[in-house]
Amino acid sequence: MSTADPLPPEALDAWLFALATKLGLDPDDIPVGLLLDVARDVAHNVARPAAPLSTFLVGLAAAQNGGTPADIEHAAALASELALGWAPPKL
Repeated sequence: MSTADPLPPEALDAWLFALATKLGLDPDDIPVGLLLDVARDVAHNVARPAAPLSTFLVGLAAAQNGGTPADIEHAAALASELALGWAPPKL
């Protein structure tokens, strides 16, 4: 497998565990399904490249607001709500 090949779905847990550990985070605190839902909503309703940036912003907002699971859920809900109702500005 080259570095350009996508990560197979069964490797997702191993990757997230390794990355969380490397970043000093508890892997059990990562709401994988919730973040994937936000990424899906953004990718399908806004633009694919906006998905990873949006999940980053969700994490950043949650961290700045306390970093609790409720803070993550709130930020994710706001992002999905915006994405699901997104109408690009008219130029």
